Amino acid sequence: MAADIAEQPAGFARLLDGPHATAIAEVAAEIAARRPRNVLFVGRGTSDHAALYGAYLTEIRLGLPVASASPSAITLYGARPDFTGTLVVGVSQSGGSPDLTGVLSAARETGALTLAVTNNPESPLARAAELSVDVAAGHERAVAATKTYTAELLALLLLVEGIRAGDGRLPEAERAALAGLPELAETTLADRTPDEIAQRYRFAPHMVTTGRGYAYPTAREAALKLMETSYVPTLAFSGADLLHGPLAMTDTDVPVLAVVGDGPGGKSMGDVIERLRERKADVLTIGPAGRLAVPAVDERYSPLLDILPLQKLALALALAKGEDPDAPRGLKKVTSTL
Repeated sequence: MAADIAEQPAGFARLLDGPHATAIAEVAAEIAARRPRNVLFVGRGTSDHAALYGAYLTEIRLGLPVASASPSAITLYGARPDFTGTLVVGVSQSGGSPDLTGVLSAARETGALTLAVTNNPESPLARAAELSVDVAAGHERAVAATKTYTAELLALLLLVEGIRAGDGRLPEAERAALAGLPELAETTLADRTPDEIAQRYRFAPHMVTTGRGYAYPTAREAALKLMETSYVPTLAFSGADLLHGPLAMTDTDVPVLAVVGDGPGGKSMGDVIERLRERKADVLTIGPAGRLAVPAVDERYSPLLDILPLQKLALALALAKGEDPDAPRGLKKVTSTL
């Protein structure tokens, strides 16, 4: 897991330049030319969190309605919705889960433009889709996904911005800003604070993660990483949802990891942090001004950096608890669901 985490800056650089960037631009241009009226994302686990990030980008940057698919409606109940005019995007590291492949196959049969975003361009999901994007993360050693997650995020960012541009080619200013991501990721990963504070949470009975807007997928992914590597029950909430009831469970014994950036989502977390502190909750913030410091970037880019110290924290906490983060109990790298 440590090796996978360390490879993420190189993964960013690989996607941002060369044949992979060109391939994503070509897919983006094709989608732009087809002019979908709405977008449906489907994914599981970590890839579902990447899909959620893609949903925020699509609604905010493209102004298109977005929904999340219910695979069981198609694979278990045999539903065949009319997907005419819809872009259906399957996001999967392995591309091997039958239910995701089933959704894309059914959607393609009923009028959708289908796209697979996967780390395996030869997978069943990629073969089922009309278009495919290779996130090019390389072999991931640990069961817990890290580098494939951020590769999916970056691929979706390049895809959406390429569609917005119309011809798949990002504006020069955007490309220049993105070019700095690998170095910023290196800087973020060099910070040893996550390793130093892991002991603080060693005996936490459960935890909460929270964020708003682009930070919400990060909160959900951080919760999953903590649960699958350290076996700490962790609930993820948007900052708004946290105030609608779940706030009542927070107290000094419930660590809260709050992702607080510089954009509208981060600013809206001010009231959430204040309410948590009124309850004397143990709040750890992640962001430019956070205890887990992350460089200040465009809010769209923040999820690619915010998750890095949280991945390191999950790894360090698992080791502090005497667990094996590379092989979580009961889990396999590819989960096959129907």
